[in-house]
Amino acid sequence: MQSVRIMRNALLIALAAAGAAQAGTLTIESWRVDDKTLWKTVLIPAFEKKNPGIEVKFAPTAPTEYDSSLTARLTGGTAGDLIACRPFDVSLSLYKKGHLEKLDGKTDMKDFPASAKVAWQTDDGKDTFCLPMASVIHGFLYNKKIFQELNLQPPKTEEEFIKVLDTVKKSGKYAPLALGTNDQWESNQIVFTSIGPNYWKGEEGRKALISGAAKFTDPQFVAAFNYEAKLGTFLSKGASAQTYGDSQNQFALGKAAVYPTGSWDISYFNQTPTLELGAFAPPVPKAGDKCYISDHNDIGMGVNKKSKNKADAYKFLTWLASQEFADIYTNKVTGFFSLSNHLITVKDPIAKQMLDWRKTCSSTIRLNAQILNRGEPSMENQLWNINAQVLNGKLSGREAADKVQSGFAKWYKPQQK
Repeated sequence: MQSVRIMRNALLIALAAAGAAQAGTLTIESWRVDDKTLWKTVLIPAFEKKNPGIEVKFAPTAPTEYDSSLTARLTGGTAGDLIACRPFDVSLSLYKKGHLEKLDGKTDMKDFPASAKVAWQTDDGKDTFCLPMASVIHGFLYNKKIFQELNLQPPKTEEEFIKVLDTVKKSGKYAPLALGTNDQWESNQIVFTSIGPNYWKGEEGRKALISGAAKFTDPQFVAAFNYEAKLGTFLSKGASAQTYGDSQNQFALGKAAVYPTGSWDISYFNQTPTLELGAFAPPVPKAGDKCYISDHNDIGMGVNKKSKNKADAYKFLTWLASQEFADIYTNKVTGFFSLSNHLITVKDPIAKQMLDWRKTCSSTIRLNAQILNRGEPSMENQLWNINAQVLNGKLSGREAADKVQSGFAKWYKPQQK
């Protein structure tokens, strides 16, 4: 009897210890495998210093596997306490399925503007389920040495841009654009959603598609496809077989003058110190036109509804909303910009230059990120393929617009008027 009592007491002590360990431990789910060292050596130590007794683990999954494996873990009850959130519909789906906590009233978001929170709210804006963390900005990087050699200036208008690319092409020494269409996603997410907002006036055009007030076959959208087709004439021979990695390598080695990009690529090219980088915003159609940039809400953080340690999870979100985190993340994860209103001194010169575009250009998000991907055929899949064909010279601007609109109207009622 005594031995049974001792064993029972030992078991209770062990269970209590396990519970205590669990209560002081947080696990973060994320697709940002590249940030693992940063979280381990910089971000987590900064949080733990302010919150002694809470241990944090960063457990990322490969980006291509994240969505499916996370859903499986959430469904099975084995997911981490904190969930890195994709913007808009992917995370909205997780919230609707009961996997994410409603954050309203549980964490302070006073330092985040409405434009930052919209990516992680229900369509009516009543429920917020992830705290905004960072956005990425689209534009163009250029090789300063090549521009100096060919006596070129960063273009501000479409006509100037075409002249720059034509001069590079005629030199015969470099590729005008480091861009391929093999992977297709860059054709849409980097090129079309970067150059297009200057034509459809950013948020005005995006919201008009959602309301049904505009169609892809309207002049402003056709014009964006036509401009993209012009850029396609400056791709390297064999561009249809050129991958995203090939394009990065081509530009890093100094074999191309201009690289269509997202700000996340800055850190990659910073690994090549001999490469002198410059940056310019997407050129406007005509001098004097208002400029727009794709300033896309990219990552947020939510709380797993089945977390056993929600109290500490909310402490972590409070820290994510702080000036300290905004400063560290913006300056250590180069090219990812805090979505908060905190004043931050950006140290990387190219990242600072891209961030400063917000001062003169209006921000918008990727065209089809919100609501427009919810039916079949998938607009995201369509835009990958159609924009790749436009760049490859296989589709005209009008043909591209007709194809996207046809697929869109099959399932989206506001477009069936």
